Amino acid sequence: MINLEIPKKFKPLVSQGNQVAREVFRPISRKYDEAEHSYPKELDMLASLIDGMNDGSDMGGAGAAGVRRESNGGDEGNRNGSNLSTVLGIIELCWGDVGLLLSMPRQGLGNSAIASVATEEQLEKYGGKWAAMAITEPEAGSDSAAIRTTADLSGDEYVLNGEKIFVTSGDRADLIVVWATLDRNVGRAAIKSFIVERDNPGLKLDRLEHKLGIRASDTANFTLQNCRVPKEALLGNPEIDTKAGFGGAMQTFDNTRPLVAAMAVGVARASLEETRKRLEEAGVEIDYDKPALTQHAAAARYLEMESDYEAAHLLTLQAAWMADNSKPNSLQASMAKAKAGRTCVDVALGCVELCGSLGYSENHLLEKWARDAKILDIFEGTQQIQLLIVARQLLGKTSSELR
Repeated sequence: MINLEIPKKFKPLVSQGNQVAREVFRPISRKYDEAEHSYPKELDMLASLIDGMNDGSDMGGAGAAGVRRESNGGDEGNRNGSNLSTVLGIIELCWGDVGLLLSMPRQGLGNSAIASVATEEQLEKYGGKWAAMAITEPEAGSDSAAIRTTADLSGDEYVLNGEKIFVTSGDRADLIVVWATLDRNVGRAAIKSFIVERDNPGLKLDRLEHKLGIRASDTANFTLQNCRVPKEALLGNPEIDTKAGFGGAMQTFDNTRPLVAAMAVGVARASLEETRKRLEEAGVEIDYDKPALTQHAAAARYLEMESDYEAAHLLTLQAAWMADNSKPNSLQASMAKAKAGRTCVDVALGCVELCGSLGYSENHLLEKWARDAKILDIFEGTQQIQLLIVARQLLGKTSSELR
């Protein structure tokens, strides 16, 4: 059974993550929000420190490094592993700044994709490199099954052709995990992920996006023109199994969606804590022993947002804990992502509203968190897609039966 308290062995990691967020991320948060596309050099030393902690400890450092589903080895007890530790670390770091977390070297969502389905040989070859993930296309956004980027086998290489947009950390990363189809006529089952070196001559950078939020993180658009990669760059099984569907590709989402949910939880908590300070300064008391309807309207609204935050937090921990304990978590991963993404947006905007001019001013970070929040409800599967996945699983419907 899941324990709702932070495991004792992870408390140093949580403390470390909070310290990094407070002493490194928060002080430079506004600087890199305003200097979009400028690389935060302050993160290089921090990333090196986290790499050392990952190498010297089975818990790792407080980063967003890839996570891997592991077997319990027959142990029926409660296992708290890398999925939960990574989620806890991300929550703390995103309490500081989600854009800076996404800018940290070797801490990309592509690293989680590699860790989810890579072979031991691939893990050894690509370990220690920064990996971005390229899924979205101009005509394939929420519906990943509509991917048009192709991968054709030519001798000992795959030749990739297509276009990818909104690739987080795409310009700075060492590797790009590209989703492509082996056969457009087969549909979902033919979609695989491929590791492409950033300096591959067939991978051409088109532009960097200017964005509403997470401006510290670069977001790139690429064109793949006869981009050749070795056969060994395909992640997972190269065979097309129509019964397995997305197979390893969807397993990637089972691991990365709780990570994005954790980002949303961190931003929501930061907004709530800042708002509580401002309310107390204004003389508004929040009393947990009194019904909300008997308190100040601002206090009642705060309690409502905090309850949503707690639900999102627990769903996120549950999804990560299930992965650590070898339990199927596709449903829980989508529920966590849906709840946390929506809650983060509602809470951040609600906090701006409660704080009035202070919330809207650039003198405080509340307005920035409100801008950062929206992407957390969109990438890794939008709110609407997550709810559709949840409905399919609860009703036992296929994607063709419930669209």
